[in-house]
Amino acid sequence: MSKFLKNSDLELIDVENIVSNTLNNCDDGELYLENSKSETILLDDNKIKNSSYSADLGYGFRAITDEVIAYSHSNDISKDSLKKSSENLKDTLKSKKGSYNHEIPKSNNKYYKDLNPIEDKSQDSKIKILNQVNDYVRSKGEIVRQVTTSFSGEYKEIEIIRSNGEILNDVRPLVRFNVSVVLEKNGKKETGVYGIGGRQSYDHYLDDQNWKHVCDEAFRIADVNLNSKPAPAGEMKVVLGPGWPAILIHEAIGHGLEGDFNRKKTSAFYNLMGEKVASDGVTIVDDGTINNRRGSLTIDDEGTPTENTVLIENGVLKNFMQDRLNARLMNTKSTGSGRRESYKHIVLPRMRNTMMLNGKYTQEEMIKSVDKGIFAVSFGGGQVDITSGKFVFNCTEAYEITNGKIGSPIKGATLIGDGPSILKEVSMVGNDMKLDPGIGTCGKAGQGVPVGVAQPSILINKMTVGGTQL
Repeated sequence: MSKFLKNSDLELIDVENIVSNTLNNCDDGELYLENSKSETILLDDNKIKNSSYSADLGYGFRAITDEVIAYSHSNDISKDSLKKSSENLKDTLKSKKGSYNHEIPKSNNKYYKDLNPIEDKSQDSKIKILNQVNDYVRSKGEIVRQVTTSFSGEYKEIEIIRSNGEILNDVRPLVRFNVSVVLEKNGKKETGVYGIGGRQSYDHYLDDQNWKHVCDEAFRIADVNLNSKPAPAGEMKVVLGPGWPAILIHEAIGHGLEGDFNRKKTSAFYNLMGEKVASDGVTIVDDGTINNRRGSLTIDDEGTPTENTVLIENGVLKNFMQDRLNARLMNTKSTGSGRRESYKHIVLPRMRNTMMLNGKYTQEEMIKSVDKGIFAVSFGGGQVDITSGKFVFNCTEAYEITNGKIGSPIKGATLIGDGPSILKEVSMVGNDMKLDPGIGTCGKAGQGVPVGVAQPSILINKMTVGGTQL
């Protein structure tokens, strides 16, 4: 008996019959059931400003023939609702005929525990930590003007039922801890933000050393920017630090390697499979198999086991990220990249943990090779054309490089370029690969899903820097 049906008038045999009957003449499809719970607790201005909890239960029913998708969703899991959805799907695809492909590789790998982080710790214990965070940061001195800190948690159970009676399940925990600090000195105000997260319990983040490290980093970033000077502008060499700066790779390159954009020939990479698209030494993968990471999945939202997909190997384009629909239409296989925000959304090929792998150089060697340039440590907001890869990214922590040495922190630097061109300008790949702290959310077609990024330090030979220096 499915746990999703225990409070409904449906038996599992009823569901299997409806699903099989609906998808009989389709190329693909499934019934996707989801039970999710989420919470947010926010402390700001010395007090708890928000404490919210939400729960949602529902299904998404999908039928596909050729490239036509019929989709119906409801928060009413009942026989009447499911039958109405079935009729809607069959009506949409009534003139279509196909052969349903239900083959899914089997896997017993699990990359996170079946736990509920929301119920793992009491509300009082979480609020106590947030108050301790507030006190700890404010104890750093009178320059602290504002402290904002929050916990957010999610518990999601999913079940996928296919027309051959196959049932696939996953339980997905997710937590995030965030601290924002505003400092003021000599009339100048700056903000520092830092966070951590992943598919674990709150225990990992409630440890003294972990939450204090987050506080210290937020304070440090704000303090660095208090002492910054206006950023230079022009074309110059740029060293990207390890870890979170890989968000540039995610946005400017990763989206262009998703299957749908390439099938529709709207990506700059669509006709370059097997071609040299990046410098020697550049290898980029999308890996959903890293334990407890924010972007990891045991199975994707179509039931396909996740994998480590090599996208670019030593500069050569090897694969795109695929869901089942685009893989079928492109005569290849799914890479376990079919994702949806919730049961209310259709599946799209999406990134998981997108990473550039280690090279052979040290960060010190890169810095020493730069006469004039910048060292970008962290990014904030930006704008990206995900099909062309053109981007503008704002640096939230950056430093000037002069005569092979890191100099003063700079404020207001933006990096401007396009992903395909930047790939070919990478001249040194570092040996210090680092995962991001676990805070990424990717947006596409109005849907947001948790993702991760990683990279070593890299040297980009030529890049446009927008600055504020007069």
